[in-house]
Amino acid sequence: MAGEYDYDLFVIGAGSGGVRASRVAAAHGARVAIAEEYRVGGTCVIRGCVPKKMLVYGAHFAEDLEDAKNFGWTISKPKFDWKTLRDNVLKDVDRLNGAYTDTLNNHDVEIILERAELVGPHEIKLAGGKSVTAKYILIATGARPHVPDCPGNDLGITSNEAFHLDAIPKRVLIAGGGYIANEFAGIFNEFGSKVTLMIRGDQLLRGYDRSLSDRLLQISMAKGIDFRFNAQFKSIKRSGKALKVSMSGHEDMTVDCVLFATGRVPNTEGLGLDKAGVELGDKGEIKVDRFSKTSVDHIYAVGDVTDRVQLTPVAIREGQAFADTVFGKGDPVAVDHTVIPSAVFSHPPLAAVGMTEGEARNKLGNIKVYQSDFRPMKNVLAGRTERALYKMIVDAANDRIVGIGMIGPDSAEIMQAAAVAVKAGLTKADFDATVAIHPTMAEELVLLK
Repeated sequence: MAGEYDYDLFVIGAGSGGVRASRVAAAHGARVAIAEEYRVGGTCVIRGCVPKKMLVYGAHFAEDLEDAKNFGWTISKPKFDWKTLRDNVLKDVDRLNGAYTDTLNNHDVEIILERAELVGPHEIKLAGGKSVTAKYILIATGARPHVPDCPGNDLGITSNEAFHLDAIPKRVLIAGGGYIANEFAGIFNEFGSKVTLMIRGDQLLRGYDRSLSDRLLQISMAKGIDFRFNAQFKSIKRSGKALKVSMSGHEDMTVDCVLFATGRVPNTEGLGLDKAGVELGDKGEIKVDRFSKTSVDHIYAVGDVTDRVQLTPVAIREGQAFADTVFGKGDPVAVDHTVIPSAVFSHPPLAAVGMTEGEARNKLGNIKVYQSDFRPMKNVLAGRTERALYKMIVDAANDRIVGIGMIGPDSAEIMQAAAVAVKAGLTKADFDATVAIHPTMAEELVLLK
């Protein structure tokens, strides 16, 4: 296939989607090269969900050590050392970077650790000056944190830098109301920071069921996290070693760190997409069809750079489908972007799949809502008042479950199995007919009345 080209496939971006596409295409017999200007593994592995989940684990010990008392454990003077956790997390990131690199090498994918950009429909120029050609090109450059436009925004940090802090800030202002903002709010709060969340709108976690996000707000406030809604930055100024933040609708405040968690922007600048004729959307995202093909027949894009669903498993599915479609021998494969489960690793975690109650009412009209509002057994003995909330949305016309949402310990772990049921179109009667595993939190799903 490579005949007139240097490669059958050239991938720009070695994140989750690009790595999966490269590996699978190579397994199909394609000659593949992948270019990465930073580190192999991408946002999720290097500076996103994997290291962040490790920080979440570390943060949970703050409450676990306290709860242990009522379970008969005496733990004298526990002490937390941020640098130990930080360095161990970064060490594991190095391990994963090596593992992803080994995977590509084992599949004979050529790794080019340079920035790459298109200079023509089939031609790619590398930062070192060399130009190569490819029959097919895949853009998998992901996205980067959005930084609000305000005076002094260079004084703040994003999630990228949060993993490398020298110390936990005593006072931190986190801008944003999405999953990244709420996850870091829980992490910093458990590590002893005074946390304030600044939200542009009037609610947390838009896109999740309002009753679940309201429950997270209630629990977060009880844990000592402050909230400033309907607020936008006016300025950030240096005040000695601290930062003075001015915002609309609220008084000024002084903090030690400002963390921007206000969404992510597709990485399409400087790739030469215009030279190849690739069409972009209003947000700078690469526009693609259901098979991840761009406006140019031989150029494809997967993952966050397309701004379809910014989740790592979705990027991986898209990369797999692309490789199977273009280089496999079977029928074209398209990723189904409906009924995608997701989770927020806040304190406590929140997870959902399918439609919210509001979405279901708007789309289906006649629905049934089942929910369980309970205190997990561990919280009871620990003396915590914190309650979990499980919610099931059912289409009244056919008893089919169209959505499940939950907030409480281990919600994400429980949701993975529940998502299979929703995706498969199971009914409330199917859940009712399933014997509960007792005593568990998950049994609430088959006991809802």
